[in-house]
Amino acid sequence: MHFDATFWALVGLVLFLGLMVWLKIPGKMGSSLDKRADDIRKELDEARRMREEAQALLSEYQRKRHEAEGEAEAIVAEAKTEADRLTLETNQALEEMIARRTKAAEEKIAQAETQAIAEVRSRAADVSVAAAEQILTAKVKDKVADGILTKSIDEVKTKLN
Repeated sequence: MHFDATFWALVGLVLFLGLMVWLKIPGKMGSSLDKRADDIRKELDEARRMREEAQALLSEYQRKRHEAEGEAEAIVAEAKTEADRLTLETNQALEEMIARRTKAAEEKIAQAETQAIAEVRSRAADVSVAAAEQILTAKVKDKVADGILTKSIDEVKTKLN
């Protein structure tokens, strides 16, 4: 019998497939593929879970950032308000100090004027007394002159001072 190569190829193929079935290769390949599919599914589930955790963290950090921005804006607003208040208080204190110093200067000027007027009056009284004394001494003599002179000096002093 003469068999051609096709027949022997078929016999070889059948033996090969039989050997594969007898060694349970298709089952092993299927279980291997199933295991690989399960591993891929687990990796996908793990990746999905990690993505959800990352999303949750991102949301939390964004919320915290918004809160921090709000706090920062509040701090800036409070600082601006405080700066405005301090500026107003400083301006008021400066105006009060200027007013006090102006008043003190005006009081010193008024006091100097009063003192100058008193000095002028005192000097005028002294000059008037001296002039009256010279006039009376030249015109009136003796005891009458002394009495008039003393009385006139006392009168001029009380009126001018």
